[in-house]
Amino acid sequence: MDSKFTPSEAEENLSRFWESKEFFRANSHSKKKPFSIILPPPNANADLHLGHAMYVYEDIMIRYHKLRGFEVLWLPGADHAGFETQYVFEKELKKQGKSRFDYPRDELYKMIWDFVHKNRGNMENQLRRLGFSLDWSKNIFTLDPKVITIVYQTFKKLFDEGLIYRGSRLVNYCIRCGTSFSDLEVNYVERNDPLYYVKYGPFVIATARPETKFRDTALAVNPKDKRYKKYIGQTFEIVGLLGSIQMTVIADPDVDPKFGTGIMKVTPAHDPHDFELGLKYHLPVTPIITFDGRMDFSWFLEKKNIDEKYRLRAEKYHGQKVAAARKLMVEDLKEDGLMIKVDETYTHRIGVCYKCGTVIEPLPLPQWYVKIQPLAQKAIQAIKNKKVVFVPKRFEKIAIQWLSNFHDWNISRQIVWGIRIPAYRCANPKSQIPNSIEKKWFVSVEKPEKCQICGDCAFEQDSDTFDTWFSSAQWPFATLQYINNGFYDYFYPTSVMETGYDILPWWVCRMLMIGSYITGKAPFKVVFLHGMVRDKHGQKMSKSKGNVINPIEMVDTYGADALRSALIFGIKEGSDTMLSEEKIIGMRNFGNKIWNIGRFIFINRQIPNPKSQIPNKTKNFKTKILNDLKKEFRDEKKKYFKYMDSYKFSMAFETLYQFIWHRYADYYIEELKEPLRNGNIKVLDALKEVYFGNLIMLHPFMPFVTEAVWKIFNTNSILDSKL
Repeated sequence: MDSKFTPSEAEENLSRFWESKEFFRANSHSKKKPFSIILPPPNANADLHLGHAMYVYEDIMIRYHKLRGFEVLWLPGADHAGFETQYVFEKELKKQGKSRFDYPRDELYKMIWDFVHKNRGNMENQLRRLGFSLDWSKNIFTLDPKVITIVYQTFKKLFDEGLIYRGSRLVNYCIRCGTSFSDLEVNYVERNDPLYYVKYGPFVIATARPETKFRDTALAVNPKDKRYKKYIGQTFEIVGLLGSIQMTVIADPDVDPKFGTGIMKVTPAHDPHDFELGLKYHLPVTPIITFDGRMDFSWFLEKKNIDEKYRLRAEKYHGQKVAAARKLMVEDLKEDGLMIKVDETYTHRIGVCYKCGTVIEPLPLPQWYVKIQPLAQKAIQAIKNKKVVFVPKRFEKIAIQWLSNFHDWNISRQIVWGIRIPAYRCANPKSQIPNSIEKKWFVSVEKPEKCQICGDCAFEQDSDTFDTWFSSAQWPFATLQYINNGFYDYFYPTSVMETGYDILPWWVCRMLMIGSYITGKAPFKVVFLHGMVRDKHGQKMSKSKGNVINPIEMVDTYGADALRSALIFGIKEGSDTMLSEEKIIGMRNFGNKIWNIGRFIFINRQIPNPKSQIPNKTKNFKTKILNDLKKEFRDEKKKYFKYMDSYKFSMAFETLYQFIWHRYADYYIEELKEPLRNGNIKVLDALKEVYFGNLIMLHPFMPFVTEAVWKIFNTNSILDSKL
């Protein structure tokens, strides 16, 4: 046995050994009790980061249940990550002086496909480097044809049952990325902006966006505001930069009388609240900002007999980006005496793109929406009926809060990379039904040969793709159905969904909604949520801060066991993980301790000396120590099983750590060292029994060093053992 354990020499061979022996190849015909986890699919194109290393929780559960005699399935997969991947690919194109607009749709899709599959192997090899016990024979990609078919079937079922509709509503649109987002994908930041007080007829209103004033359709006041109550229902002439228009004062209980002057302008095309107000009062929705973030005054310039002053202004504003146009308009408002004052201390929260940070523009756009509440109620019922349990329990309440307050889900994305929406528009004008947008459309899982509305027109497929979260919401049942119905019947619902608490609303809640709706069952029995990985000071890791830890570099330097256990040790379930290189070194030292204990036993496993005489007093003393060792070992195992079965993995690991290092090594081996060296068979057997028992219990946490030591003493694998 070598003097030390060298991870770099052992880990790759052990990974290949486990895979070649098919220890984790699942069998749906097994008579064992099933235990299954579907891997949250990492981006097929990207390298692993520390967040992915938290998959260690899943590996712990899989290896533990394997050793407990379950039929285990840990199903791997890769996510096409629609918008995320296209964003990365566009950055690559930019380096070449090109953009997505330089290529037709099919060619761009093929380019991204090749880009993804060229890099996909990196991520999968890194998962192997961390010792993850995935069933690689069943690796699935979110864009595999059979997965796409299942996603299409879900969309059609929702559409046929009235749970999906096409609506022209305001969307959260990023003018830089060129796509809309759901409410959950918008970040809100606090920012200081000027608040402009502008004269509107007999009133003064306060606004941070004077550029949208040209599409104002009404003025709104709180019906309880005594200052304006008498004006409700009255129409006034409002003089503006391009002439005057008529506006009516309407009542809106959401108007804050304390904000500005207590009266607000209503712009349905550029504000979500105003849009809903416009629906109530039947106000027109006429945008003035385009999808590339520029001002559009073509509607004004097309008019005849325009006053020259106004025409020149409209030409000046037309085609300008929003920020530039705002400056021009402010100057003109001052020139016309319409700017009353400017408050430079105004602080408010604005929505920005979560990816590039560009200010989100609320813009009207026809999109596909999922009616949330009918689906959310099924998910809430599953939680309340304990069909799905949250660990830690506090997340149960949070999940119900999210499910109770979701808005209808915009699942359309204006990107190429992803699953194209299988909706087709009838192009026959005679078949169009006024004011019924969705009735112009039909949905087909297979590519249709003819229009299913009129029967003979040149129908058109929607150019949008699905929000990636829509296909991901189907991942637990789609993957198992992809393999075959036997696997679905045996392993569904899955045993555990383990992921970060930060994507509870984005993914977990949506899986609960869609899975419960399609299959009639919650897609998993337990939701285990881990925290974020932060640096040793509790700061979020970022490249700009220079505190990022590369997981593969840590594996190269200290071994996979050290990184895995450092992510678990001392961390309460659901809490953020504070990680430092010092902590990883500490776990590396623990791995060395395990190896050194094994080497000590290996060296002293000589044939016992029958002539060895031990005085009775000493013999009795050693017998007591052996009894104490066995009792303490039994207590340790009892605690271990209690913690493991209640998902308190850190406490289980710490129980092993404390016992192995501070009791077994520091106390019992020291006390029993002499009789062991003298060949006392009882001492050797007791030490081996406790050591091997701890190796098996420790294996889910530190699989490489435990397997390496085990194979020195045994001909089989540690995975052939039973806990």
